[in-house]
Amino acid sequence: MSIEHLPTPAIPGTGFWDQLIFTIGEVTLIILAFFIIIPVVVLAISFLSIHHRKFYFPRLLKAGLTLTEGTVKALCKLFGLDDKELTAFFIHLHNTLSTTAFSAIPVERRAIFVPQCLRNSQCPANLTPEGLVCKRCGRCEVGENIDILESYGYKVWIAPGSTLIKRMVKKYQPEALIGVGCLMEVKEGIEMADKLGIVAMGVLTMKDGCVETIVNWPDVYDVACLGIEKKSSQ
Repeated sequence: MSIEHLPTPAIPGTGFWDQLIFTIGEVTLIILAFFIIIPVVVLAISFLSIHHRKFYFPRLLKAGLTLTEGTVKALCKLFGLDDKELTAFFIHLHNTLSTTAFSAIPVERRAIFVPQCLRNSQCPANLTPEGLVCKRCGRCEVGENIDILESYGYKVWIAPGSTLIKRMVKKYQPEALIGVGCLMEVKEGIEMADKLGIVAMGVLTMKDGCVETIVNWPDVYDVACLGIEKKSSQ
């Protein structure tokens, strides 16, 4: 028999390595699907929901947006889409899913944080360890609305930053909170509350900036009055 026709000797353990490589390939494909296909699907469903003003698969959407946020935002930039609209959609989605739980919590166990940027530029409020203390000078609408919300039973703070929110949450341990602010402030507040196991609702300001921003106060009351009978005359 010639050398060319001699049988090739079997290599011990070849089957194991083949199986290992095959498994690694499968895992790689699953990871690629997670980081590419799923964000595309989430983005498509999100903008379909925005377009039709109706949430499709809301719980799946929230989980998908949370897990693949970075990739979804990158896809928005790739396709020339405004990721701010997507962030606002996420907040609206979160509010919708949290409405029942928020409504079930007694108002005495709720807190509201409003940003200092709502006040007048000539505001005489004093800064204390528990935030700004409004003097009800009448230069803006913050003071009168705090009075109304406190009459409902809410604890209300004017927050100069997220540090105060964390400190007040730790000190008073509310079970639910309403955060008023710009897109990123509200989004970060919701994420913080989720980590702490607190039910959170967000209300977006109508104007961004650091001075004399604007909020539609009826939007605040729409959330604040959930689960309670007392309604604001405003």
